[in-house]
Amino acid sequence: MSAAESMAIRVEDSSHVAAARSAVQKMARDLGYDETREGRAAIIASEAVSNIVKHASRGTFIASPLARPGAIGIEMLAIDGGPGMENFRASSRDGVSTAGTRGTGLGAIQRLASAFDVYTMRGHGTILRMVLWTRDDVPDADYDIGAVLVPKAGEEVCGDAWAVELQERGATFVVADGLGHGPDASRASTSAVDVLRRHPSDSAIRILDLAHAKLRATRGAAVAVIRHDRARGEVTFAGIGNIAAFLVEGGRRRAMVSHNGIVGHNASRALEFKYPWSRHAMLVAHSDGLQSQWDLEAHPGLGACHPSIIAAALYRDYSRGRDDVAVVVARDARGAA
Repeated sequence: MSAAESMAIRVEDSSHVAAARSAVQKMARDLGYDETREGRAAIIASEAVSNIVKHASRGTFIASPLARPGAIGIEMLAIDGGPGMENFRASSRDGVSTAGTRGTGLGAIQRLASAFDVYTMRGHGTILRMVLWTRDDVPDADYDIGAVLVPKAGEEVCGDAWAVELQERGATFVVADGLGHGPDASRASTSAVDVLRRHPSDSAIRILDLAHAKLRATRGAAVAVIRHDRARGEVTFAGIGNIAAFLVEGGRRRAMVSHNGIVGHNASRALEFKYPWSRHAMLVAHSDGLQSQWDLEAHPGLGACHPSIIAAALYRDYSRGRDDVAVVVARDARGAA
């Protein structure tokens, strides 16, 4: 699972409805969806972006590929800071509309999607999460993971990247922020992610060292490697640069220590640090496109939502607005059972 093929559209007018529909339809086709499910994905995207335009004027639409054993999916996030809904259940009934339309959009989305989640607050906007899989019987995941990857305004590609590799004992995450913006920054961050792909079983510090060697031919990046050992109930962290990473539990968050420097250039020898990851803890890691002083407690009920919705809310409410943004949120699904 990674964000290498995700796409983000800053929704500002009705032309973005067609843009989102076309992009998601192409993604579905490239992933091997049949014509029926490809059409369903396109309708979901259209209705979700139409809702942003009608009710909030502007927002962000993100679509990302997902993978489970024997199944491929597309996750779509519709993020806005509009008026929100006081009663989502009532607002989502067919025939209910506050914009003078037929009021069938939310109902259609829920019927067509394999999974649907929402977080909305009156006066604080709405976030919709929709997933459509290539098949109906999709196995459960070991981890609940959500991510948002959005390029700086005016850029075609994001200079940040992330990925996760699942292992028998746990999982290893990499989050990278290429120096600057655009294609050159993207090449640096995706090169760091590629090291995890090629060496998924290596230690966190070894992956960071290998990334340092590989990124010498690039402009460099900030990189964090986070390795969760489920059996030990701990996480090993190795980081260089301004990737922020926290373990959040019960309204408290614990920051992990990263060293100064740029991977691929002036990085000094980093160290590994170990932290307890209890069965109810949640990982939040992000690039410096997000303010570090975010507060989940300011969003009632958000902590119980799917990690993708949490990542989307953090992006919407704490983005600096002048940089690429990567936010990754993860829980151990088996550990929390």
